[in-house]
Amino acid sequence: MTVATVAPCAAGPPVPYRVVRSTADTPDTATIALEPTGPALPPFVPGQFAMVYAFGVGDIPVSVCGIDGHRLTHTIRAVGAVSAALYEVRPGAVVGVRGPFGTGWDLYSAAGRDVLIVAGGIGLAPLRPLVLAALDEPARFKNLSLLVGARTPGDLLYAREVSAWREAGARVLAAVDRPDRAWNGDVGVVTALLERAAFDPDAAAAFVCGPEAMIRHTARDLLDRGLAPERIRVSLERTMHCGTGHCGHCQLGPLLLCRDGPVVPWSLAQSLLAVREL
Repeated sequence: MTVATVAPCAAGPPVPYRVVRSTADTPDTATIALEPTGPALPPFVPGQFAMVYAFGVGDIPVSVCGIDGHRLTHTIRAVGAVSAALYEVRPGAVVGVRGPFGTGWDLYSAAGRDVLIVAGGIGLAPLRPLVLAALDEPARFKNLSLLVGARTPGDLLYAREVSAWREAGARVLAAVDRPDRAWNGDVGVVTALLERAAFDPDAAAAFVCGPEAMIRHTARDLLDRGLAPERIRVSLERTMHCGTGHCGHCQLGPLLLCRDGPVVPWSLAQSLLAVREL
């Protein structure tokens, strides 16, 4: 008798995934690669997120920073009990995963345009798949500019990869708030780098992720430079519990971000972020 294998449902219980790689990126940030121990979840697209469960502790929403077949990669900063537990996992450990949830970046809507990617802090993680995809198909896009901001040089993610992206043709600029003695790059906010980015406002698309204040200021400066609000896509963050739009914790105005976001055009987000976050 043949037993059918049923693919897991995103809204169902956590699906066991085994940690196959864990790499420390910064003193409080690690990147983990996961593979299913059985039937895999449905395919993810860049910009979507998973609810990742540390057994016995709880779960948190984490964007995918890498997708390779059924393998999922997540970058996690240890800021709470669950994220600290996930930061500590080592190869061979098993975690639970639900998903995929939310909306994607839709990079291919930028075909034929300049691509501008602006990241603040760990916001580079969900934008990483866009960089890889744009570099993988250079003929599909025009200039690729990546602007990265961080608190200190030690907080910059994917240092080796970023160097490889630059060598592959991306224009990469970085700025930090607090430099150390070895830092010879820019100091200040990431928006100050926009003047040196290679993009034509009339033929460009921007993708932005980071702290809410950084998103708001970046979008404002892009609008001032002539980029249309519908061609600025941002990833918004609120507390997410269920991932299915039922609990209401992630509500932002008319949106439930786990369902209607996290990625939305600035033409929709700008009125919702008009009130400064406290």
